Amino acid sequence: MPVRVATHSGPFHADDVLAVSLIRTFLDSEAAVVRTRDAAVLDEADMVVDVGAIYDPGAGRFDHHQASYTGPLSSAGMVLAWLTEQGHVSEALFHKLRAGLVSYVDDVDNGRVAPKPDVPCFPRIVEAFNHPCRSHEDFDAAFERAAELGKHWLAGLVSEHERILEAERVVGQAMASAAESGTRVIELPEYLPWKSVYFANGGETHPTDYVIHPATDGSWRIVAIPPKLGDFGQKRPLPESWAGLTDDELEAVTGISGSVFCHKNRFIAVFRTREGAVQAIEKYDLHRRAS
Repeated sequence: MPVRVATHSGPFHADDVLAVSLIRTFLDSEAAVVRTRDAAVLDEADMVVDVGAIYDPGAGRFDHHQASYTGPLSSAGMVLAWLTEQGHVSEALFHKLRAGLVSYVDDVDNGRVAPKPDVPCFPRIVEAFNHPCRSHEDFDAAFERAAELGKHWLAGLVSEHERILEAERVVGQAMASAAESGTRVIELPEYLPWKSVYFANGGETHPTDYVIHPATDGSWRIVAIPPKLGDFGQKRPLPESWAGLTDDELEAVTGISGSVFCHKNRFIAVFRTREGAVQAIEKYDLHRRAS
């Protein structure tokens, strides 16, 4: 039987929506939701979130509105903590989810942070789902749509976390290999979120200037590494003669078939094949220390 989750009826907020999204993402994708304030119905549920005036994870109760609860969590934070304690969410992913979404939802719901009216954050997006509703049935249907959005948001955070873990392994090995071989170029077998890992491993002083990797369309990219994380400059820009050129114009300058594009700010260049990207690196001595 699917897990039965109860939450309050009527207008909803980011925390009860996210609590349900967390349950469906990490515990039971088929979890059924009933939205009510009827105490008898709440008592029949396996889990109760954001209603009922009880915080007792062992009993599946996750409300934070009662005076007896003085902690910082909303129902979303309570559910995430329980999922982690039960082993459904790893400790590392717990911190990623809190930093990426859940702490903010807790803060907004408990009045510690006010969403900016001109920033489309998760609480404001969820709030917008309420506006067209004119009946309990409307609110129930809108809640399900908002909870589905929450699942997609969580899926993105989980994927990002997994990709960063992969990057920590792959980028670290590539950095060591480049330093050992004396090349100024790091090659990755696929695109990974490499920048945070690179700089966490001493990237500011690492003897590399470029990263090459394939793109999803099959092309290959040469990316100039910035001097530090978040900087829009480059340790060593791509050749000035490439700047702002595309296709035939870039081919005429590089002499390399399959030259596609170089940004005018010289931080990225695209070639149709790996062979073209490598040829460009070698022809312009990008793999050697700048003189």
